[in-house]
Amino acid sequence: MIAIQRTFWVVVFLLVASVFGAAVWGSSIYYRLIYLWILLLVTSWLWTYLSLRNITVRRTSRSFRQAVGQIFEERFEVDNQSRLFRLWLAIHDQSSLPGSAGSRVITWIGGRQQRSYVSYTWLTRRGRFILGPTLVHSGDLFGLFRATREFKSTSSILVTPHMVEIQSFPAPSGLLPGGRALHRRTLEVTPYAAGVREYFPGDSLNRIHWPTTARRDRLMVKEFEQDPQADVWIFLDAQKFVQAALPEAAPILKSDRLWLWRHRPEEVKLPSATFEYAVSIAASISNYFLKQGQAVGLASAGQVFTALSPERGERQLGKILETLAFLEGEGDLPLVGLVTAQSVYLPRGSTVVIITPSTQSSVIAAIGDLEKRNMHPVVVLLDAASFGGAGGTSDLADNLAARNVLTMQVANHADIRAALEQTSVYSPVGWWSHTEEIAT
Repeated sequence: MIAIQRTFWVVVFLLVASVFGAAVWGSSIYYRLIYLWILLLVTSWLWTYLSLRNITVRRTSRSFRQAVGQIFEERFEVDNQSRLFRLWLAIHDQSSLPGSAGSRVITWIGGRQQRSYVSYTWLTRRGRFILGPTLVHSGDLFGLFRATREFKSTSSILVTPHMVEIQSFPAPSGLLPGGRALHRRTLEVTPYAAGVREYFPGDSLNRIHWPTTARRDRLMVKEFEQDPQADVWIFLDAQKFVQAALPEAAPILKSDRLWLWRHRPEEVKLPSATFEYAVSIAASISNYFLKQGQAVGLASAGQVFTALSPERGERQLGKILETLAFLEGEGDLPLVGLVTAQSVYLPRGSTVVIITPSTQSSVIAAIGDLEKRNMHPVVVLLDAASFGGAGGTSDLADNLAARNVLTMQVANHADIRAALEQTSVYSPVGWWSHTEEIAT
């Protein structure tokens, strides 16, 4: 697409003036100016028309899945497949990625020449972002016309929530339902073999039981029962009514790699929003328990009701992080409704970690519902007042501590790692240790 620039109308005005001068005075110099302006217009248009022909732009990256706080590296390759040189090309990155730094101006690209550069983007928001389209602009030497070409892209990057590495988390020990093992079949490999069955396409080869296979002359695989260890469920409160956030100016970022590495803080600064802190805390706690070998599930009611069944391993962590990357605190279902809807599917003895900025008494009602079902709640309270929301977090924490509920408070700009690793909780009668309470 070729667009007319403002300079074009200046040349047109000079052309009209030259025609008027030739008609009035008949001097030869006006005829020469007419030829000059016409030649300039035609030559500039042809130059602009050819400027983007046989030009291709490719975008590549080593990884399309990274976390908030990391630096995304993307390579742009501009290939001039024509024999004609190009004076200049302006690359405009139209990616939806915040702070995307792929825009550049490249000068003097020779015929059959390829140029490339690398952009560095500091990832500050979670979600999935399309890496494109890419607009390429060029034009003539005098700026009369400008040509634009769009290169669409289907590539995208998934930015997962920021996750802190915690070494300990004050959670109570799980109980076996009824004092018995859970006789429940599972697709995971556990130390509890339940029997064998015939092989089906898709079964992992490491589950084949070779002695039985040899006896029966057909492939047989082992079946396992669920490990008799309590599950860990994370309930993330995504109700819009209880969320709070403070306005923040967009960070000033540069695309220079050296600048990014020198100015990037040691600790990632999350937006001053309760839900962003809640998502980061949920990711961190999930990572901790999964590294401990426990099965972790996730439940939340944001845009839609989301429930991930408890599983173990890196695959489950990837599923949880991907789910958290898309969650928004725009739900209508309150915390007590989330707990009531999902707790009926939880086995007795499960540990339930509730993350909420709510200061309403319904939080205590939700805790009571879990305790009636013989579950062990742990509450992470976000101090809504420090995020510009309603007060009352400390009073709610005192009420929960009086019920012997493990409770932690996280304020805006607080060290999440230190808040989650604390080993004592304040109660109206003083400080008491999680470890001592569990032992008794």
